[in-house]
Amino acid sequence: MDLTLPDSGWTTCLFTLAVTTTLGVSIPVGINIGVINAPSVYIKSWINDTIYERYGVVLSSSGLDMLFSIVVSIFLIGGVIGSLSGAIIADKFGRKKSYLICGILHTMGGLCFVFCRQLISVELLLLGRTLVGLAAGLTTSVLPMYLAEVSPTKLRGTISTLCGLGLTVGVVAGQIVSLDQVLGTNRNWHYAVGSFTILNIFCYVPYAWLPESPKYLFSIRDDPKGTLIAIRRLFGKSSISDDYVKLQRENTATASISSDSEQNFKMMDNDPATRSMWSVIADPTLRLPLVLVCALQGGQQLSGINAVFYYSVSIFESVGLSSTSAKFANLGVGCLNLLVGSLSPYLMGHYNQRTLCLISCSFCALYMFCVAMLIHLMDVISWFNYASIFAILLYIIFFQLGLGPIPFFIGSELFELSSRPSAMALGSLSSWGCNFVVGMLFPLLSSAWGAFAFLPCSITCVLLTVLILFYLPETRGRDVSDVVVLVSKGFKSKVV
Repeated sequence: MDLTLPDSGWTTCLFTLAVTTTLGVSIPVGINIGVINAPSVYIKSWINDTIYERYGVVLSSSGLDMLFSIVVSIFLIGGVIGSLSGAIIADKFGRKKSYLICGILHTMGGLCFVFCRQLISVELLLLGRTLVGLAAGLTTSVLPMYLAEVSPTKLRGTISTLCGLGLTVGVVAGQIVSLDQVLGTNRNWHYAVGSFTILNIFCYVPYAWLPESPKYLFSIRDDPKGTLIAIRRLFGKSSISDDYVKLQRENTATASISSDSEQNFKMMDNDPATRSMWSVIADPTLRLPLVLVCALQGGQQLSGINAVFYYSVSIFESVGLSSTSAKFANLGVGCLNLLVGSLSPYLMGHYNQRTLCLISCSFCALYMFCVAMLIHLMDVISWFNYASIFAILLYIIFFQLGLGPIPFFIGSELFELSSRPSAMALGSLSSWGCNFVVGMLFPLLSSAWGAFAFLPCSITCVLLTVLILFYLPETRGRDVSDVVVLVSKGFKSKVV
């Protein structure tokens, strides 16, 4: 049973927490995703020269490409490992300290980037990419949970979208800072790659003032006094009476004794407040919500958004744009992604999330299919190249209506506190794992299939649409305990 927070609006502390966590760790994750591609030629050249200078080895073209692919993909591997550790760290250290760990890992990685050239060390570049990958996986696992747990019910959808929005902002920021006209030059690329460390200041300056999650203190730490302090820091000294937390604690204890599921849970885990990943996976009452979380987070990566950004430069070049103009056009696509994504806090707060997700997935399936067909036939019908660009823009708009923001926080709305960290970690693992699959396989599929490489993305969106239609309940404005009941019967659940 979750502690019910005062159903108030924005406060200074809540606003500060939302903004600083977004600036301090979410945007840096996005920067690390978007910054590495544009200066890749300069990075490869530096790697080649450094390997020769340090070890006297001349890399072949294929060897250099392989080493650079390791630089790119080790970030994703770090994301997988960070996701797996998210549940353990979130419960052992708390949501607030986990957020600080994300910031520290980012800062350490950024310093590796800044000094790798001065120290003539490719190993330092690889270490930096590993550290920021760990930070990214931990961020996407812990931060949405932290934001959801400090939010009153009526603001939960709005605030929970900020992690995904921060990633979108960061990708565009990374694209901008890595342009030749900014820092993406042969001389300054390492400053571009490490530029996000400036934003890490927002992790540290207000940290002492930020509260721990009241629900974590209440249910995991069994700390009524700390819970009271955290709630009053979030919502004001007069927001809650001294007797309220005590009453909720008594109600929770009564509910846990009378609930059969809680009794079963106690037999599965030594600590009744915290559930391991295995106990969450093995619990049949959690099977459907776990499938939903993993499918949405993994499907988000497989739906084509990364493939679109991978392919968009070549599409723009196909209509006659120069290489430089195509990069700026690609940046324009990123800005559109950001513009529509910036509406997500408003959309999640005012419209049903299930409906938005259905519309988003179904139209993404349609436009991914159109992109594949139009690119395949653009040599036959000349105006199809312009139509393919239009289809990509429509795809991005509909992606950000639901499939972009919702997977990041849906786990916080489908799982109660005891199983939430493990569920969020497994969802984040699915996201980073599928991101790695796309990064490794899409270029190969594109070489073998051409434009038809987009068809698996369209099929993924169709499958997500079916899953959402039959099994995803509406969560907006509902208590988590009410939602959990709706999905507790697995695939026999009636959620509509």
